[in-house]
Amino acid sequence: MCRHIAWAADCPVALGELLVAPAHGLYRQSWAPRRQRYGTVNADGFGVGWYADGDPVPARYRRAGPVWADPSFADLVRVVRSRSALAAVRDATLPGADGEAAAAPFAAGTWLFSHNGAVGGWPGSVAALAAALPPADLLSLEARNDSALVWALVLHRLRRGEAPGDALAGTVREVAEAAPGSRLNLLLADGAGVAATAWGDSLWYLAGPGRPTAVASEPYDDDPGWREVPDRTLLTATADGVTTRPLAPLPAPSGPARSTEPAAPYEESPA
Repeated sequence: MCRHIAWAADCPVALGELLVAPAHGLYRQSWAPRRQRYGTVNADGFGVGWYADGDPVPARYRRAGPVWADPSFADLVRVVRSRSALAAVRDATLPGADGEAAAAPFAAGTWLFSHNGAVGGWPGSVAALAAALPPADLLSLEARNDSALVWALVLHRLRRGEAPGDALAGTVREVAEAAPGSRLNLLLADGAGVAATAWGDSLWYLAGPGRPTAVASEPYDDDPGWREVPDRTLLTATADGVTTRPLAPLPAPSGPARSTEPAAPYEESPA
């Protein structure tokens, strides 16, 4: 569906060092991802958001077409430096007319957000969740796609004061219950840290002394330090390292076909 990456670092990093320079960076993943389970080419838009030192509100650069067709992108990411950024390349679930507005990262205040996956049964499956949002939130949607609605649900929780990880976990659970089979790998950045979920698609992280802590759909190089995040896991990351915890399993269905699915095993890395 999509590929995305976010990072947090002690010192500013040129965006291109993690997006373009690596042999299998996000730029290359737009046409040759190595671990993408759904779709093969991410050519339906792209975007990058970053934080300038001293300014908590991120800047964004987004386009509707493939990243390799934008002659300005390589120059931009070569010179822009940031301690934290979030970037994505998009493979649209359904064709639409929203163009640039449908490309991640979505933003509000200090937040940047991306969704890798798809909401099953869209849009009818989550109509009740949409109806429960304040009307102003629905009228403010940037695009008419599933990712924009998932972002509205996350943002509603953040505005109520929920912690980033809790907002992601709560949203994943309510969307997964309303729309079984949904793939809900979410990334959320605030300039200091990153929160993410692995739910139905691949997620990896790389952390260690002297390097940015990176969270991505797939590794951008063959460094042996990359670690895969178990499915149904919540991850939080800062420049100091990564912690993970399992997301609670969904309730078992009622009736004769009752079954249970265990949560992913607990994993924690103080890297």
